[in-house]
Amino acid sequence: MEMWWLWRNVLLITAAVLVVMAAAAASAGGGNVTYDGRSLIIDGQRKMLFSGSIHYPRSTPDMWPSLISKAKEGGIDVIETYVFWNLHEPQPGQYDFSGRRDIVAFIKQIKAQGLYACLRIGPYIEGEWTYGGFPFWLHDIPGIVFRSNNEPFKLYMQNFTTKIVNLMKSEGLYASQGGPIILSQIENEYQNVEKAFRENGPPYVLWAAEMAVGLQTGVPWCMCKQDDAPDPVINACNGLRCGETFVGPNSPNKPSIWTENWTSFYQVYGQNATLRSAEDIAYHVALFIARKNGTFINYYMYHGGTNFGRSAAEYMITSYYDQAPLDEYGLIRQPKWGHLKELHAAVKLCSETILSVFPSMQSLGEQQEAYVFSGDSGACAAFLVNIDNRKSVVVQFQNSSYELPRQSISILPDCKTVSFNTAKVSTQFNTRTAIPAVKFDSAEKWEQFQEVIPQLDATSMRSDILLEHMNTTKDVSDYLWYTSSIQQDLPDQQSVTLSVKSLGHVLHAFVNGAHAGSAHGQFRNTSFTLESTISLNKGTNNISLLSATVGLPDSGSFLEHRALGVQSVIIQDNNEAKNITNYSWGYQVGLLGEKLQIYSSEGSKSANWSSLSSSQPLTWYKSAFDAPEGDDPIALNLGSMGKGEAWVNGQSIGRYWVSFRTLAGIPSQTWYKVPRSFLQPGDNLLVLFEEETGNPLDITVDTISVTKPSLRKLV
Repeated sequence: MEMWWLWRNVLLITAAVLVVMAAAAASAGGGNVTYDGRSLIIDGQRKMLFSGSIHYPRSTPDMWPSLISKAKEGGIDVIETYVFWNLHEPQPGQYDFSGRRDIVAFIKQIKAQGLYACLRIGPYIEGEWTYGGFPFWLHDIPGIVFRSNNEPFKLYMQNFTTKIVNLMKSEGLYASQGGPIILSQIENEYQNVEKAFRENGPPYVLWAAEMAVGLQTGVPWCMCKQDDAPDPVINACNGLRCGETFVGPNSPNKPSIWTENWTSFYQVYGQNATLRSAEDIAYHVALFIARKNGTFINYYMYHGGTNFGRSAAEYMITSYYDQAPLDEYGLIRQPKWGHLKELHAAVKLCSETILSVFPSMQSLGEQQEAYVFSGDSGACAAFLVNIDNRKSVVVQFQNSSYELPRQSISILPDCKTVSFNTAKVSTQFNTRTAIPAVKFDSAEKWEQFQEVIPQLDATSMRSDILLEHMNTTKDVSDYLWYTSSIQQDLPDQQSVTLSVKSLGHVLHAFVNGAHAGSAHGQFRNTSFTLESTISLNKGTNNISLLSATVGLPDSGSFLEHRALGVQSVIIQDNNEAKNITNYSWGYQVGLLGEKLQIYSSEGSKSANWSSLSSSQPLTWYKSAFDAPEGDDPIALNLGSMGKGEAWVNGQSIGRYWVSFRTLAGIPSQTWYKVPRSFLQPGDNLLVLFEEETGNPLDITVDTISVTKPSLRKLV
């Protein structure tokens, strides 16, 4: 055993030196990028490439250098990112590449650290990003059908794709210009929806491929989950187990690439985090290399980050892929980061041998295989695979015995010595802790502003039908008020049942200004019915319904036809059901607090704030705090709140929904990241809009750190 570890450490040190040398060579810029049936070829050299997804708008520019540096230290060669159309073109022809949107600065930082880049333009991205990355104005283009052989859609898609390509060209960022971008992607997992478009699906795939290739970037294009990607576009795999599921390249002249190896999974409100072990990830990476001849593997995500503001898709939590090798805060998550680093080093030890030949497969047992890479030079590398997930086995390979743990792969860079086994984790686990640094436990530290509940007479937008939510708000706000009135002729107060059907996502009902009930849907089952017993007074009674979205849908065919919001309103007493669906309804888009921008320093002065009192639904809260000392990441502990959104110095740190508990009765997310770049040394403005009845006195600003297991709070 001691000799095994000695050889292993020697091999890993050698691999680390090789990685550093390769990175130094890469820092000189890109070059001619081609491919064949074995791999991508850069400046005439075959490449075994490990890639990691880091999305520039899900972190902040001051974090980019550290994230990229930690990825590089972990053995990553390529940084992969989507391009976010709705961020960059919020209105037709009006572009924004500032701040977290500065994709050029992000790509240049990748180059500065000697790594390559993969640009997934889409421009449909899904990505658990609101509306799949489409700007909502696209919805209102006459005659448009998203992602089909539809002329209006193709026009705007081509315009944006061309805009991004030309931007990259103007900055010299393609490898063909000496830049870091070696691969681009057009469309995204289209095969999942292609059949729904019938005869308009296949021509669209062909058009998208031809359009992209025609932009002449000088680097290859790929399509993920598109088995029939037209030549010369490379078809790629997405999923957990591409070593088992990938159908392979659709041409012998294309390499085998994996654009999304999920390091965990996205999380939605009301559900637990889906964990994936370091051992499982490593096993399937090694299997993809051995069984599918894989030479490009991207981890989705390597760093997930944060869905700031209203950018998360429907029901998605604000934290994104926190279980990735680099967590939401950019901290290294062990053992995932370290175990994968060792995997990369072991593969790089024999990458030249692997890339020089296709492997031969030898059976070592019922569920055991050896994939042997034996080149003309006499070099030899082997991957010994134990598929059995129940028991370990001892196998014979080239006159030697090797113990293979259950469902594991041993990598032998010289066909003799095991440098790495996917199931043997040597990296110690670490633990993330949150330490309160600022408390807001005194009523004197808070002020509040009660959101105004509109009535029919105060609205200017009217309709005799219930309007669809998204088409009415145009995504300028999560919130849409539906207001109407009903006459009660009986002399005494009467109890009746209010029944409201909604397609989602959340609904709060008010009758004569008093809260009458709330209800919500859930992920992939957005519709629900709110039923509540209410009292009607003699004369006019005001019905005010606040419909709220929690992100827009991001996937599925005919996305432009999806609908949300109130569908019917019925008032039922003992004698009859009164359907008021077709009454006159008044509408207000958004909240008064949003209109006044009371979450900003200047806008907060325009609101009539009062002292903290009893908690009521639809309340804005305001406080101030000094930035905690040091440089540890910071988060708001909102465990005492219900549902809403939080801002620091006018910048939204995202939606929170602590009251939507998992089956185990715990929130899906309690801590909400506050980037240090959002802060100033003192007097930072904290504003929350609380839809329910949270308690702001228990909110804390916590510092986040990684330590060995302790008794402190775990995040």
